[in-house]
Amino acid sequence: MHVSCLRALRGPNLWSRQTAIEAVVSCDTPESLPGGVSGFLDRLYARFPEIDLLRAASCPEAEMLAHVLERAALGLEIQAGCPVAFGKIAPTLEAGVYRVVVEYSEEAVGRLAFDLAQALCSAAIEDTPFNLADALQRLRELSEDIRLGPSTGSVVRAAIARGIPFHRLTDGSMVQFGWGSRQRRIQAAETCLTSLVAESVAQDKELTRFLLDAAGVPVTPGRPVTSAEDAWVATCEIGSPVVVKPQDGNQGRGVRVNLVSREQVEAAYAVAVEVTGKVMVERYIPGHDYRMLVVGNKLIAAARREPPQVAGDGIHTVEELVEQINRDPRRGEGHANALTKIHLDEIALAHLATQGLTSDSVPPSGTRVVLRNNANLSTGGTATDVTDEVHSEFAARMVEAAQMIGLDICGVDVVCQSVARPLEGQGAIIEINAAPGLRMHLQPSFGKGRAVGEAIIANMFKKGDDARIPVVAVTGTNGKTTTVRMIANILDCQGLRVGMTSTDGVYIEGQRIDTGDCSGPKSARKVLLHPDVDAAVLETARGGLLREGLAFDRCDVAVVTNIGVGDHLGLSYINTVEDLTAVKRIIVQNVKPGTGVAVLNAADPFVAGMAAHCPGKVTFFARDPDNPVIAKHRAQRKRVVYVEDDAIVAAEGNFEYRLPFAGIPVTQNGAIAFQIENAMAAIAAGWAVGLDWQIIRGGLANFVSDMQTAPGRFNFFTHRGATLIADYGHNVDAIRALVSAIDKIPAKRRSVVISGAGDRRDEDIRRQTEILGDAFDEVVLYQDQCQRGRADGEVLSLLRQGLEKAKRTRNVKEIYGEFGAIDAAFDNLKEGELCLILIDQVDEALGYITKRVVAG
Repeated sequence: MHVSCLRALRGPNLWSRQTAIEAVVSCDTPESLPGGVSGFLDRLYARFPEIDLLRAASCPEAEMLAHVLERAALGLEIQAGCPVAFGKIAPTLEAGVYRVVVEYSEEAVGRLAFDLAQALCSAAIEDTPFNLADALQRLRELSEDIRLGPSTGSVVRAAIARGIPFHRLTDGSMVQFGWGSRQRRIQAAETCLTSLVAESVAQDKELTRFLLDAAGVPVTPGRPVTSAEDAWVATCEIGSPVVVKPQDGNQGRGVRVNLVSREQVEAAYAVAVEVTGKVMVERYIPGHDYRMLVVGNKLIAAARREPPQVAGDGIHTVEELVEQINRDPRRGEGHANALTKIHLDEIALAHLATQGLTSDSVPPSGTRVVLRNNANLSTGGTATDVTDEVHSEFAARMVEAAQMIGLDICGVDVVCQSVARPLEGQGAIIEINAAPGLRMHLQPSFGKGRAVGEAIIANMFKKGDDARIPVVAVTGTNGKTTTVRMIANILDCQGLRVGMTSTDGVYIEGQRIDTGDCSGPKSARKVLLHPDVDAAVLETARGGLLREGLAFDRCDVAVVTNIGVGDHLGLSYINTVEDLTAVKRIIVQNVKPGTGVAVLNAADPFVAGMAAHCPGKVTFFARDPDNPVIAKHRAQRKRVVYVEDDAIVAAEGNFEYRLPFAGIPVTQNGAIAFQIENAMAAIAAGWAVGLDWQIIRGGLANFVSDMQTAPGRFNFFTHRGATLIADYGHNVDAIRALVSAIDKIPAKRRSVVISGAGDRRDEDIRRQTEILGDAFDEVVLYQDQCQRGRADGEVLSLLRQGLEKAKRTRNVKEIYGEFGAIDAAFDNLKEGELCLILIDQVDEALGYITKRVVAG
């Protein structure tokens, strides 16, 4: 068994909407297994009894091994506690080679599970040991290390429930919700609405106490101190007992409470000053320790906290009692579990000493032994939910305190006798916390959890706001880039700031921020992450779909221009037009359910058939109004776009709107068929996002196919009375469409400059010049910079073969280098002639052509 080409599908993909690991697996036949199939399966079950092989016994030949690998990877993730369920294998045209797909919840965990599954299969084949317990422990530890913590996770789950998209920006807790200009960001329990000034205030305990006191909120008397001696002076001023704590600490570090003697105060000062260098002394308030969570202008949750403690039984030592408590499965290290394990560290041992105990002491039965003087969950404390008990006036005080500091998410620490009556006279606020831990409210030790994540999302986004911008995805074989640019231009006329991806680059408000072929998910994410984007138009090519899936969970509009005879066939196991259709269909399958729209070419049977896979609505377009698909759809009073006389017509039920060709420059008054189809797709997309018809009309009217608007897409030049057309056409359908358009342009003589992309099939390269040979008098063949895996001269040979039976071409030249071929075309060009230049390096070639034209 050999695994190659392992990749992560990070969005909706060819197989499912789930994130997944996909690998190409070459499998031996079962006959080559030691002991045969039955012996292999017996050894496999012995090493992983929980594996669910489903249909292994009925799998033909080598498929059984691929199935075992898929089941092993998925089973290991499940046994490690990962929420996954989807797995699949797909045969390829190569004997014994399969694509194996396994869902993951965290990419690194999915990759490790796949590696471990390979090791498991190898162990079963070779009859060597496999440590299942160690494998599962590695997966659990990795998952716990990289997955979102409970606080951030609760907010993400709440966003998902609201239909708000999210993107994890770091390996930590930084998460973006929403897209473009509608986005908001969080880091744990801090949001982009959290003021840095407010956070700084909350860290300064003295400033916090001053501001709360100024607002009339009950606080504990106290002041900063500068030395151990000053701490004792402050104690005498305030009156004991006191609390000594760092002035800007957190999580209870360095805090000592209920101090009475000078020795206790000075020792506590020494501990606190080590934490931050600044120390506070405050009056100790007897009562229960409460944490109140305020989000926005509401008290969302309240918890009574207890410090870590054990109950003596007269038999076990303190250390043994701690070990017993730590066996609770709810306790773990850090913040991943509902409770944190208790550690007998230096602080705990010092606190035991104040009670005359050590870790080896055996407390009498029923004795309560407190191991710390603070009740933080992070040090092993417990929390009991008391939200329903909080008095309305008490709650109002908590909100007032949070707003006085300026925090949108605020943890208020209170010591009082009861939350069931007003705070005044029975307690005080002792601390304000920015970025408070949410675990105690989500999973309290006792009582019910509270919808904290939902409250945070509700404070960030108004009711009904899904934080999405309009997203239009465009795919197909030809016309994608022009259609994308046309749609973007229409949206721009609406006054929206448009982000756009294409094979030319990434554009934000018309400015290119990245160059090259940017039609994949990485570039799409750049647009969706950009804060200055109000709408996104994304060219979505097959390569990115296969390599990584979609960059978004769903789109508002999915446009499929055409499939035709296909392109790039024979690559990445996409061998037929049907295979290619399944890939391109991904954007249609992921339009927004109900309200999303798929814009489909009714004249292309492969595209029209995608309608059955659309969870939203469908708009069909075709030039022929009598196209059966158009006619049927229109009879059902659904949206169609077609050509009638000298105009494009958009119709739905009794509604019709006409857009004359004269107002759509790229169509050359209806002479260029493929530009008419691109315009129809753009019109349908603008209609789908609810634009006014005057906006759509204006966006088409000011869109021209020049180097600035649509580089490499039927760009016109004139040179000494001759016509030059530069285009990036690079497949059979594109060549056929270009020839059809040029047939309508009069010329005394026609020449064409062409190369071929080496990553096409031989027949696809030959077919391009077969078409051109019947339409042009002269053909200039050139070898471009990148042969894409072909030997030197191989592409030229295939192009030349395509011209062997040419009906029109009489003169063929071969040039090495794109610019040399352009020079050859210019040198022979005469007045009244036409030259089509099929460019490879779009920007460079257009620049070179422009330079030659300007030079005259």
